[in-house]
Amino acid sequence: MTTTIIWFRQDLRLSDHPALQAASERNLPVVPVYIFDEVTPGQWKMGGAQRWWLRHSLTSLAASLKKRNLNLILRRGPALSILKQLMVETQGSALYWNRCYEPYAIRRDQEIKKYFTQQGIEVESFNGSLLFEPWKIANQKKEPYKVFTQFWKACLKGTNPDRPCEKPTTFVSFPTPLYSDVLDDWRLLPESPDWAKAFAQEWQPGEEGAVKRLQDFIKGGTLQRYHNDRDRPGCAGSSKLSPHLHFGEISPRQIWYAIHETTENTPGVETFLSEIGWREFSYSLLYHFPTFPEAPFRPEFNHFAWHKNPQLLRAWQRGMTGYPIVDAGMRQLWTTGWMHNRVRMITASFLTKDLLIDWREGEKWFWDTLVDADLANNSVSWQWTAGSGVDASPYFRIFNPVLQGEKFDPQGEYVRRWVPELKGLPAQFIHQPWTAPEGILQAAGVTLGKTYPSPVVDHRLARDIALKAYEGIKGKTDCSLSSSETKKSN
Repeated sequence: MTTTIIWFRQDLRLSDHPALQAASERNLPVVPVYIFDEVTPGQWKMGGAQRWWLRHSLTSLAASLKKRNLNLILRRGPALSILKQLMVETQGSALYWNRCYEPYAIRRDQEIKKYFTQQGIEVESFNGSLLFEPWKIANQKKEPYKVFTQFWKACLKGTNPDRPCEKPTTFVSFPTPLYSDVLDDWRLLPESPDWAKAFAQEWQPGEEGAVKRLQDFIKGGTLQRYHNDRDRPGCAGSSKLSPHLHFGEISPRQIWYAIHETTENTPGVETFLSEIGWREFSYSLLYHFPTFPEAPFRPEFNHFAWHKNPQLLRAWQRGMTGYPIVDAGMRQLWTTGWMHNRVRMITASFLTKDLLIDWREGEKWFWDTLVDADLANNSVSWQWTAGSGVDASPYFRIFNPVLQGEKFDPQGEYVRRWVPELKGLPAQFIHQPWTAPEGILQAAGVTLGKTYPSPVVDHRLARDIALKAYEGIKGKTDCSLSSSETKKSN
């Protein structure tokens, strides 16, 4: 009796899982495996917050498979070596997976597919992560889009995404026990200190938590208000589906059809789906330009003189810049593993424009601290903010952290929650406490430089310096950037 091996990766669910569905239809024993592979060349190793999520998501997936008489096999090491072992142990005749689009994953998967195909083993990959494959959305010149609005319009003008496939109900299980690592031995959870202790209050990793989050978002009214509330960090205006999407506990197709089949097309729906579109756009850029996480898309930025200032970088990371909306965001990130999207833009702009610190420093910090850290979204969004990405006029976009706070958190609810040392300040001064009269500061228990830091930079001066720095690289060119020669992902 031969078997079908299902290789779980960023698709930790049973519903709308094309690879799993195809395996169930073979009517042969199915062996599900998750491989903790951190040795692939060029790989961005999983950050600390993601490791916390992975630990709980795998527990949820294993329980779901167990109900269907399947044991999730856990192995740690090089993917190709482990899959070779499993093929021998199970007399495997087929290997199925849903595609990943990170550059190192594409190279790894191509190598694995080539090897097993040469051994006479059936290897099939499927789209389980995107609405549209990156190679299918192109302009009239057959080139990838570099402007989001044009990309998303092309997506919406085409055919609808494939409908989600059904969750398989029956499987043939492998008849004998197979070795599996003990999940606790992977030491995915932080120990000393346990900086993730508040995560469990915020998140329910796993497919069940993802479905519940989507249902609450649609039925609770947040979706209908999304176009108005999404920029207000002090209210519950976000879906918070991003980590579930990253780990594949829910698919974008499930979200797309759940929304279209249960709600009317409103401004909130259109705005939210455009955020799903931004995710698609980011993956398209990463696929076609695989150096995006490491190198600026706009070649003139190879000449940009970023500042190296560990002290200011640390102040930004700790949420101690003296700008309340920035500090609130960075503390929310550290405490919950997530940050409101508007505040992500504010904090990223502050790092790259006010402090003139390399966007790659912010990218690395977000990668380690975000539960939804996604290589495509993270790198494309950081470059967009820094001005080195796909953007027509980057040097004019410098967020004023005070005005941003006053506009999107006018009463200061968000700041008071995450920067409690300022909670006694009136709304008039909550986003610029250095302008408050001494009597008001004393009444609120605030001593600048002691209980709360003074601003690490003067925004007005920093803005002028940034504009001059950005103007200084205009017209410079570099031929180091080239698009991917990689063909269809495996």
